Order: sequence, then C-alpha cells, then structure tokens
Amino acid sequence: MHDLLEKTFHLKKHQTNVKTEILAGVTTFMTMAYILAVNPSILSASGMDSGAIFTATALSSCLATLMMAFFSNYPFALAPGMGLNAFFAYTVVGQMGYSWQVALGAVFIEGLIFILLSVTNVREAIFNCIPASLKMGITCGIGLFIAFIGLQNAKLVVDSSTLVSIYPFHNSLVNGTFSPEGVGALLAFIGILITAVLICKKVPGGILLGIFCTWFLGIICQLTGIYQPAPELGMGSVLPDFSTGLHVPSLAPTFLKMDFSGILSLNVLTIMLSFLFVDLFDTMGTLIGVASKADMLDENGNLPRIRGALLSDAIGTSLGAILGTSTVSSYVESSSGVMAGGRTGLTSVVTALLFALSLFLSPIFLAIPSFATAPAMIIVGFMMLEMVVRIDFSDMTEAIPAFITIIAMPFMYSISEGIALGVISYVVIQVAAGKAKEKKIHWIIYALAIAFILKYIFV
Repeated sequence: MHDLLEKTFHLKKHQTNVKTEILAGVTTFMTMAYILAVNPSILSASGMDSGAIFTATALSSCLATLMMAFFSNYPFALAPGMGLNAFFAYTVVGQMGYSWQVALGAVFIEGLIFILLSVTNVREAIFNCIPASLKMGITCGIGLFIAFIGLQNAKLVVDSSTLVSIYPFHNSLVNGTFSPEGVGALLAFIGILITAVLICKKVPGGILLGIFCTWFLGIICQLTGIYQPAPELGMGSVLPDFSTGLHVPSLAPTFLKMDFSGILSLNVLTIMLSFLFVDLFDTMGTLIGVASKADMLDENGNLPRIRGALLSDAIGTSLGAILGTSTVSSYVESSSGVMAGGRTGLTSVVTALLFALSLFLSPIFLAIPSFATAPAMIIVGFMMLEMVVRIDFSDMTEAIPAFITIIAMPFMYSISEGIALGVISYVVIQVAAGKAKEKKIHWIIYALAIAFILKYIFV
C-alpha cells in the first residue's frame, strides 16, 4: 500500500509521508466541515429540500476533492462556495425571483463554460486582466455580505425604522416577549465570541468547533425550557432526529432538477456571468494564496499543474448542479491542511473520504440551527475581509472602485451589483482621471463595463 501511495502521489519528492498527509487531510476536513451545516441552511432559503442539499454538498465535495487529488496532486479541497451559495439563494432566487431550478441550470452551464476555459489558457488570461484592486474588493465585499447574512440568520440584525437594528434584547425582556429568536440571537453572539477565541488560539477545526459549541448551548437551553422551538418563526428543534436511524437523505428532490428555460435571456445570462465572474476570482485567488503558503509557486509566481486544479473546480461545479447544490469552489481552509504539512493529493483523498463518511451523519448536521451556523458565516466573512490590506489606498483610482465594490454587496444585498458597479466605476474613474493608458486597462474590462451599463439601462 505504501509503495502504491508513493507511486501515485510522489511523497518523497514532496518531502512528506503518509502519516503527515493523513493528519493534514483530517485537519482540512475539520476546518471546512461547517459547510455541511451551513450550505443546507442557506440554500434551503430558496425552497430546496435541506436533506437533499446536505447529500449533494457532501457528495460534490467528495468527488471534486478526489478530482483535485488525481488531476493535479495538490492538497486542496473543494466544496460549494460560501458567498456563491448566498448569491444563489438570496440574490438570484430571493431578490431576482428566479426558481432554484433555473439557478441550478445557470450553475450547470457556468461549469461547462469553465471546463472549456480550463482546458485552454483562457481562464488564466481572464484572471490576469482583472485589476488586482477589484479582485481584492470582490473578495472583501463577499466577506461582508456573508457576515451580514449571518447576522440576519442569527436574528442579531432585525428590521427597524432605520432599515436594520440590533435585536431589542432589553425591550423584549421588559415586555416579557423574549422569544426563541431572542434566545437564538444571544446564543449566536456567544458563538461568535467562542469561535473567535478558538481561531485566535489557532485551534484546528475552530470554526466547526464553534458551531458545535453554540449548538450544544442551544440543546441545553431547549432541554431546560429556555429555548422553545417555534417552526413558524424558522426556529425549529435543535435536537437531532434519529427516529429513522443513520441514513443518507435522498437526492431525489434536487437531482437533475436544472431548468434551462429562458437560459438565453439577458437576465439569466447576467446571472451566469456573475457566477462565472465570482467563481473565477474565488478559485484562482484561493489556489494562488494556499499554494504560496506551501511554497508551491514557481519562480515566476505561477502554479504548476494549475490546469488540473482548475478542471477539478469546473467539473465539480457542473456535477454539483446535477446533484443539487450551488457552485463548487476551492476552499481557502485548505491552507490549514497545508500548514499541518500536507503537500500532495493524498491530503485531498483523506478529506474527500471524510466527506463521504459524513453522508451517514445527516441527522446531526441537519439539526444544527441557523443561530449556530451564523457565527461560522460571520468569522468566514472576517477572514475574507483580510484581503482589504492588499488594496493600494495610496492610489485613489484603484481604492475607490474597490471600496464601491465592497460596500455595494452588503448594502445592496447583491454580489452581482457589487461586481457591476465596481467594474463600471473602475473604468469611468480611470478614464476621467487620465490614467487609462498608464494602467493599460484590458479591452475585456471595457467590454464588461459596457455590458453592465446596458444591463442597468435595459434590464
């Protein structure tokens, strides 16, 4: 067995061993397993079956991560992307009014386009022509958007005369109306602090442990009567239902449910472009960022065998749509496995096998309430905001479009609007400031700006 692993993954060449790779794979899984609880919570807001989403999430993560292992021999893991799932549920379905079936169709076609782009050099060329400031701004904006959704899911942020406000703890207690929402909001805030401490102490799997700690507090509150389930408020029981035993939830409600009607309409094309755009930056940025931590980049700052990594992501996306989940993407949490010593695809194989094993633990993951997954979303949002330090604030022509991109996403509740306004503002400001020639703006950026302007005029 050892010889087979050595022959397949070239462990000695990468100065690693089986034990180290296994430990790294477990570490990566622990840091990103929260997606098994968070993804059903987010996508079910679009009307999809949470059990089917759980199965689709685990299966797509397993299969895409295995492809990463064997196509590129890198220790990177994949799963339905945070931010992209929020865009799917809250923007495409919730705000724009499309069915989740149409959204899945858009994701499927996006994956096919990515497969085509990945077998050529087009995907790398597109990434290289996008200004660095906009790349960073998009990542930060998605981070704030995710954090805002987490605050809403936790009921820490509620509607008010000022559009939004913190949950009225004092008034609820005085009036005797401290509801399950109030308990959930309080537990979510405690969960944020617990998760933050775990992350600060660099505890492996800190995000997942934060979810379980918050959930455990919720279980105690329900058993003692402090928390009373209220399904009509979206606050169900936090106790796992083992009445049907440990089984794999059926994929039937979401399997092959893509709807391609109206796929050529301008609105749906815009949705596909948005999925394509966001996934492009998310994946490329993650691959380069994680690879740099592992010293995998060559002397030119490029990632060898990147085509196999991109192909894994692209096939995983279309496969995920077939199964019934949003865009599959490379996970920045892979860096935890890399920091634990993972250097080859064996790390990814271990992570993939753990995702497969998790299929049989659905009652546990599906019982985790939104107030327990909210801290994970908020902390992940914080981690994505880290990229803001890479924006050159000494150059206002770069910083202002990035800022517009960042604030538009949470304030307009739309990732696509942030991207559109960011691209438009970048082109307008650079041209008006006389910096367009100096910055050598690629024609693709001009084309995107014109396309987004036309969208606002005619759509």
